[in-house]
Amino acid sequence: MDRETRIAWLVDHYHRPRHKGALASADARVPGGNPGCGDIITVYVKAEPGENRIGAVSFEGVGCTLSQAAASILAERINKDRPSFEEILEYPPEQMIDLLGRDIAEARPGCALLALGCVRQDTATSRFARSGARLRSKGKRLASW
Repeated sequence: MDRETRIAWLVDHYHRPRHKGALASADARVPGGNPGCGDIITVYVKAEPGENRIGAVSFEGVGCTLSQAAASILAERINKDRPSFEEILEYPPEQMIDLLGRDIAEARPGCALLALGCVRQDTATSRFARSGARLRSKGKRLASW
């Protein structure tokens, strides 16, 4: 994809985000931010019942075009591919940078990788919870996968 087409693709995802909004049946909610740019994202993840993979993901947020478009693109890919938790943890940040366009995203990796960081944090935390450990958030037990 050439630079002009990639920019148009990113702008389209920014103006018409896919899978944006709270996921009512989410098993986990992970907030994240990029103070350098003012980006704020909350990622919602629903596990596939009985499986070690993501069933659905959505996000809410505000921020620059790159952070919001990256969240939309990542949510679209995850909802289409339904990766395992292991695949999410092993997904290299460089691959996300390449997907978004190295010439665009490399100068602002905090914006480009914010959503991926939130999904990976959720996956790692959920894996910990699945191992039998109890996690607490505001006095409530978090859902475990």
